Amino acid sequence: MAALGWLTPRRRSATARSVLAGEAAAEAARKTSQELEELEAARAAEPEAPDSTGPAEPEFPVPGDTKAAAFFDLDNTVMQGAAIFHFGRGLYKRKFFERQELARFAWQQAWFRLAGVEDPEHMQDARESALSIVKGHKVSELMTIGEEIYDEYMAERIWPGTRALAQAHLDAGQKVWLVTAAPVETATIIARRLGLTGALGTVAESHDGVYTGRLVGEPLHGPAKAEAVRALAAAEGLDLTRCAAYSDSHNDIPMLSLVGHPYAINPDAKLRKYARERDWRLRDYRTGRKAAKVGIPAAAGVGALAGGTAAALALHRRRR
Repeated sequence: MAALGWLTPRRRSATARSVLAGEAAAEAARKTSQELEELEAARAAEPEAPDSTGPAEPEFPVPGDTKAAAFFDLDNTVMQGAAIFHFGRGLYKRKFFERQELARFAWQQAWFRLAGVEDPEHMQDARESALSIVKGHKVSELMTIGEEIYDEYMAERIWPGTRALAQAHLDAGQKVWLVTAAPVETATIIARRLGLTGALGTVAESHDGVYTGRLVGEPLHGPAKAEAVRALAAAEGLDLTRCAAYSDSHNDIPMLSLVGHPYAINPDAKLRKYARERDWRLRDYRTGRKAAKVGIPAAAGVGALAGGTAAALALHRRRR
């Protein structure tokens, strides 16, 4: 596993690294958004039927307000679980790394789903593992694989309710961006598949189209997300007081606090408390009162989740 030194350069303060990560993410997002817009225009000729399982369209957003946009966290907000862990499963299937790394990914994903909150050390560990795994591989190769992984592990985990909220902004003529600590390439694939405008994500350094195993700045997490949204809003000419942001995690309070319309989606306990104190809107698409109280995805069930993880590991032991 790569050392932490290159992730936290001593010559830059934490604030400077957040700004750098945010600006890099904004630049990468704008670079890919034009292609996504062209694809969406092509799809508009054959519009999809509305999702009947989602909630009724909310009173917000305001149709035609092009100075407004929406920013959606990805993990446990748009999608059940963490994108980086699903990506790791797909890479293991393609023999990018060994069985012991898969066991670590499985444990981290199980912990994330059971706790319903992000653990910074687990997320950092997963990012370091992913960076060391992709080092030396072509960006184009990982993009192609990422498309396959989305179909295999991610498509069925999109929350219909959150998807409906994003669609409401699109229908109002507004841009919708994912904002995530996941690699920008993975986030861009998910955004395109969902018909969104683009994605702000962690930018991994590459030279001549090959990953170096280093980041540009730091992971797009916490304050760095707010910096990315701020930079993108300035570049796009948006009025943040008219924008909306959606997240499940208290780590995203800096981003949520930037906009005039913050939403807590499937919130963890800290965010739920913070949101209620400030009269922010809350949405919880997890089933059961237990999920609403303690942030556990009850649709999966503790027993089912533990059994599924154990079964997966047992299967790999048998294959060995």
